[in-house]
Amino acid sequence: MKKVFALLLTVSFLLSGCAELQQVASQLPNAGVLSNADIAAGLKEALDKGIDQQVTKLTQTDGFYKNQLVKILMPQELQKVDATLRKIGLASLADEGIKLMNRAAEDAVKEATPIFVSAVKQMTFNDAKNILMGNDTAATSYLERTTTTQLYAKFNPVIKSSFDKVGANKIWNTIISKYNSVPLVDKVNPDLTDYVTNKALDGVFTMIAVEEKEIRNNINERTSVLLKRVFALQDK
Repeated sequence: MKKVFALLLTVSFLLSGCAELQQVASQLPNAGVLSNADIAAGLKEALDKGIDQQVTKLTQTDGFYKNQLVKILMPQELQKVDATLRKIGLASLADEGIKLMNRAAEDAVKEATPIFVSAVKQMTFNDAKNILMGNDTAATSYLERTTTTQLYAKFNPVIKSSFDKVGANKIWNTIISKYNSVPLVDKVNPDLTDYVTNKALDGVFTMIAVEEKEIRNNINERTSVLLKRVFALQDK
């Protein structure tokens, strides 16, 4: 029966839009009549929950470093650097370089919340409608589309400053010079600030997607009446 209601709801979006949505929604068990504002508010609440529950975790010490979903590892061109350092007894130096990249990301993500809050506030009903009936990460994709440029601009100088603050640039210069002094290796000089900035962005959206999937697929994660009513519309 729920599948039938979900199918009717999807068709209503495609054919007629908001008025028919309300008619179908009113027939769903315990749904009541949801206004356009209710639906938009429910999606905004879900995004706020994802930001609060997941992004905040990333700003804590080891938020990246001890989270295997988002931990920042050596960039591709430095994988050989990591392996070589470990072979010549400098594993601790390689580990410290990885830790400092993750620390910089943890610092940078503190800049994310105001940008996300602004994007959520600007969400239209059409945005909310498309997100609600979209895939498991439609809300995350909305944030990624509307905030990535601003986030990069905020994250990049923070990561550079963080590298300077903890002496990461000095450590990385030591790592690179140690590697480049090994006979017969190809010399490397990557832009680590850009690399960590992009990895920090990836980590933020990865964790928001985790929370979004939970809300969509686990009724127990819908921790308010509004979330329960709105996401009942997309249940299969």
